[in-house]
Amino acid sequence: MHGPALVSWLLAALAAGSGGYCGWRVRRWSTEPACGGHHRARRESDVLEAAMGLGMAGMALLPGVFWGWPYALLAAVLLVGALAGRGAGRRVHRLHHGIGALAMAYMALAMAGGGSAGGHAGHHGQPGGQPGGLPLLTGVLLVYFGAYALWEGSRVLAAGGPVAAAPLPRACRAAMGIGMFAMLLSM
Repeated sequence: MHGPALVSWLLAALAAGSGGYCGWRVRRWSTEPACGGHHRARRESDVLEAAMGLGMAGMALLPGVFWGWPYALLAAVLLVGALAGRGAGRRVHRLHHGIGALAMAYMALAMAGGGSAGGHAGHHGQPGGQPGGLPLLTGVLLVYFGAYALWEGSRVLAAGGPVAAAPLPRACRAAMGIGMFAMLLSM
Protein backbone atom coordinates (compact mmCIF):
# COMPACT_ATOMS: atom_id res chain seq x y z
CA MET A 1 0.00 0.00 0.00
CA HIS A 2 1.29 3.41 -0.89
CA GLY A 3 0.52 6.45 1.16
CA PRO A 4 1.31 7.96 4.55
CA ALA A 5 2.84 5.55 7.06
CA LEU A 6 0.17 6.39 9.64
CA VAL A 7 -2.59 5.28 7.26
CA SER A 8 -0.75 2.00 6.63
CA TRP A 9 -0.36 1.36 10.34
CA LEU A 10 -4.01 2.20 11.07
CA LEU A 11 -5.20 -0.02 8.23
CA ALA A 12 -2.96 -2.83 9.44
CA ALA A 13 -4.27 -2.46 12.99
CA LEU A 14 -7.86 -2.52 11.75
CA ALA A 15 -7.28 -5.60 9.58
CA ALA A 16 -5.24 -7.44 12.22
CA GLY A 17 -7.88 -6.70 14.87
CA SER A 18 -10.65 -8.00 12.61
CA GLY A 19 -8.62 -11.04 11.62
CA GLY A 20 -7.65 -11.71 15.23
CA TYR A 21 -11.27 -11.54 16.35
CA CYS A 22 -12.31 -13.98 13.61
CA GLY A 23 -9.45 -16.26 14.68
CA TRP A 24 -10.72 -16.12 18.25
CA ARG A 25 -14.18 -17.06 16.98
CA VAL A 26 -12.69 -20.10 15.20
CA ARG A 27 -11.20 -21.20 18.50
CA ARG A 28 -14.54 -20.63 20.20
CA TRP A 29 -16.36 -22.70 17.57
CA SER A 30 -13.94 -25.58 18.14
CA THR A 31 -14.82 -25.74 21.86
CA GLU A 32 -18.62 -25.62 21.42
CA PRO A 33 -20.65 -28.71 20.53
CA ALA A 34 -21.33 -29.14 16.81
CA CYS A 35 -24.60 -27.72 15.48
CA GLY A 36 -24.59 -29.45 12.09
CA GLY A 37 -24.04 -27.62 8.80
CA HIS A 38 -24.62 -24.17 10.27
CA HIS A 39 -21.78 -24.68 12.75
CA ARG A 40 -19.41 -25.82 9.99
CA ALA A 41 -20.40 -22.92 7.70
CA ARG A 42 -19.77 -20.33 10.43
CA ARG A 43 -16.42 -21.91 11.25
CA GLU A 44 -15.36 -21.94 7.57
CA SER A 45 -16.42 -18.31 7.23
CA ASP A 46 -14.46 -17.29 10.32
CA VAL A 47 -11.35 -19.15 9.10
CA LEU A 48 -11.49 -17.34 5.75
CA GLU A 49 -12.14 -13.96 7.35
CA ALA A 50 -9.28 -14.45 9.82
CA ALA A 51 -6.88 -15.33 6.99
CA MET A 52 -8.04 -12.37 4.89
CA GLY A 53 -7.76 -9.94 7.81
CA LEU A 54 -4.27 -11.06 8.73
CA GLY A 55 -3.25 -11.10 5.05
CA MET A 56 -4.54 -7.55 4.63
CA ALA A 57 -2.53 -6.45 7.67
CA GLY A 58 0.61 -7.94 6.15
CA MET A 59 -0.17 -6.37 2.80
CA ALA A 60 -0.52 -2.93 4.42
CA LEU A 61 2.70 -3.12 6.46
CA LEU A 62 5.04 -5.25 4.37
CA PRO A 63 4.32 -4.47 0.73
CA GLY A 64 7.71 -5.68 -0.47
CA VAL A 65 7.00 -9.10 1.00
CA PHE A 66 3.34 -9.48 0.16
CA TRP A 67 2.98 -7.92 -3.28
CA GLY A 68 3.43 -10.26 -6.19
CA TRP A 69 3.27 -13.99 -6.65
CA PRO A 70 3.58 -15.12 -3.00
CA TYR A 71 0.58 -13.02 -2.05
CA ALA A 72 -1.35 -14.03 -5.17
CA LEU A 73 -0.79 -17.65 -4.15
CA LEU A 74 -2.23 -16.92 -0.69
CA ALA A 75 -5.22 -15.25 -2.34
CA ALA A 76 -5.69 -18.30 -4.61
CA VAL A 77 -5.78 -20.56 -1.55
CA LEU A 78 -8.39 -18.27 0.02
CA LEU A 79 -10.41 -18.35 -3.22
CA VAL A 80 -10.41 -22.14 -3.30
CA GLY A 81 -11.45 -22.20 0.35
CA ALA A 82 -14.26 -19.73 -0.31
CA LEU A 83 -15.65 -21.56 -3.30
CA ALA A 84 -15.23 -25.05 -1.87
CA GLY A 85 -17.14 -24.27 1.33
CA ARG A 86 -20.05 -26.53 2.07
CA GLY A 87 -22.15 -24.20 4.18
CA ALA A 88 -25.80 -24.55 3.27
CA GLY A 89 -27.56 -21.25 2.60
CA ARG A 90 -24.33 -19.25 2.68
CA ARG A 91 -23.68 -19.05 -1.07
CA VAL A 92 -23.79 -15.24 -1.11
CA HIS A 93 -21.27 -15.06 1.72
CA ARG A 94 -18.98 -17.55 -0.06
CA LEU A 95 -19.30 -15.44 -3.21
CA HIS A 96 -18.22 -12.38 -1.20
CA HIS A 97 -15.18 -14.29 0.09
CA GLY A 98 -14.38 -15.30 -3.48
CA ILE A 99 -14.59 -11.70 -4.68
CA GLY A 100 -12.38 -10.63 -1.76
CA ALA A 101 -9.77 -13.27 -2.59
CA LEU A 102 -9.77 -12.29 -6.26
CA ALA A 103 -9.46 -8.62 -5.32
CA MET A 104 -6.48 -9.40 -3.08
CA ALA A 105 -4.79 -11.39 -5.87
CA TYR A 106 -5.53 -8.58 -8.33
CA MET A 107 -4.00 -5.95 -6.02
CA ALA A 108 -0.94 -8.12 -5.38
CA LEU A 109 -0.27 -8.69 -9.06
CA ALA A 110 -1.11 -5.13 -10.12
CA MET A 111 1.18 -3.61 -7.52
CA ALA A 112 3.96 -6.04 -8.37
CA GLY A 113 4.33 -4.22 -11.68
CA GLY A 114 4.00 -7.26 -13.89
CA GLY A 115 5.98 -9.74 -11.86
CA SER A 116 8.77 -7.93 -10.02
CA ALA A 117 9.23 -9.32 -6.53
CA GLY A 118 9.22 -6.04 -4.67
CA GLY A 119 7.03 -4.12 -7.05
CA HIS A 120 8.43 -0.71 -6.17
CA ALA A 121 9.96 0.33 -9.47
CA GLY A 122 7.86 3.46 -9.70
CA HIS A 123 5.68 5.49 -7.38
CA HIS A 124 2.74 3.07 -7.62
CA GLY A 125 4.58 -0.13 -8.45
CA GLN A 126 4.80 0.48 -12.20
CA PRO A 127 7.82 1.88 -14.01
CA GLY A 128 7.40 5.61 -14.47
CA GLY A 129 5.06 5.97 -11.51
CA GLN A 130 1.84 4.89 -13.27
CA PRO A 131 -0.86 3.34 -11.10
CA GLY A 132 -1.05 -0.43 -11.20
CA GLY A 133 -4.05 -2.39 -12.38
CA LEU A 134 -6.91 -1.77 -14.73
CA PRO A 135 -8.84 1.41 -13.88
CA LEU A 136 -12.24 -0.10 -14.77
CA LEU A 137 -11.71 -3.22 -12.64
CA THR A 138 -10.32 -1.14 -9.79
CA GLY A 139 -13.38 1.11 -10.01
CA VAL A 140 -15.80 -1.83 -9.96
CA LEU A 141 -14.05 -3.29 -6.92
CA LEU A 142 -14.08 0.11 -5.19
CA VAL A 143 -17.83 0.39 -5.72
CA TYR A 144 -18.39 -3.20 -4.53
CA PHE A 145 -16.33 -2.91 -1.33
CA GLY A 146 -17.61 0.59 -0.58
CA ALA A 147 -21.22 -0.61 -0.89
CA TYR A 148 -20.44 -3.75 1.12
CA ALA A 149 -18.89 -1.73 3.96
CA LEU A 150 -21.88 0.63 4.02
CA TRP A 151 -24.33 -2.29 3.99
CA GLU A 152 -22.60 -4.17 6.83
CA GLY A 153 -22.14 -0.92 8.76
CA SER A 154 -25.83 -0.11 8.45
CA ARG A 155 -26.67 -3.58 9.78
CA VAL A 156 -24.44 -2.92 12.80
CA LEU A 157 -26.18 0.40 13.43
CA ALA A 158 -29.61 -1.19 12.95
CA ALA A 159 -28.84 -3.62 15.79
CA GLY A 160 -28.87 -0.55 18.06
CA GLY A 161 -28.39 -0.50 21.79
CA PRO A 162 -25.14 -1.19 23.58
CA VAL A 163 -22.38 -3.08 21.85
CA ALA A 164 -23.30 -6.74 22.06
CA ALA A 165 -21.61 -9.86 20.75
CA ALA A 166 -24.08 -10.23 17.85
CA PRO A 167 -23.02 -7.13 15.83
CA LEU A 168 -19.27 -7.71 16.33
CA PRO A 169 -18.88 -10.15 13.40
CA ARG A 170 -20.74 -7.68 11.19
CA ALA A 171 -18.55 -4.84 12.47
CA CYS A 172 -15.47 -6.89 11.58
CA ARG A 173 -16.84 -7.53 8.08
CA ALA A 174 -17.54 -3.80 7.69
CA ALA A 175 -14.00 -3.01 8.88
CA MET A 176 -12.48 -5.43 6.39
CA GLY A 177 -14.65 -3.95 3.62
CA ILE A 178 -13.32 -0.50 4.55
CA GLY A 179 -9.79 -1.92 4.53
CA MET A 180 -10.20 -3.42 1.06
CA PHE A 181 -11.67 -0.13 -0.15
CA ALA A 182 -8.71 1.81 1.26
CA MET A 183 -6.17 -0.58 -0.24
CA LEU A 184 -7.81 -0.40 -3.66
CA LEU A 185 -7.96 3.39 -3.42
CA SER A 186 -4.23 3.56 -2.72
CA MET A 187 -3.25 1.52 -5.79
